[in-house]
Amino acid sequence: MNQGPTNENFEQIYQNYRQQGEMQAEQDQMQAAASDGKESIVAVRKNDDGDIIAIQTSSGRQLDYISALNEAKDGVLANVDVFHRYGRDILRSEPDGVKENNLDNLPTF
Repeated sequence: MNQGPTNENFEQIYQNYRQQGEMQAEQDQMQAAASDGKESIVAVRKNDDGDIIAIQTSSGRQLDYISALNEAKDGVLANVDVFHRYGRDILRSEPDGVKENNLDNLPTF
């Protein structure tokens, strides 16, 4: 007698679905940024404490954290927000449910 899919099969199907969605979200963001003429952040540099101290853009520019904040405020950088917390401005990726494109999870340079 056929018992049908197991819980493991359901989990694998769901994980494939999530992965495809994450890949599509990344592609959509890159296309939107390109069509807007904005650069996106593709890599980060961190200090020994794990704090982001610089970013690299899709065009290869490397910016210190303050310059990146200013460009994000001016709308030059795509898919990032600036918010005020702990008495200072903080750069963060736009919340989209994709962990891989969060600034902390980007490749380092």
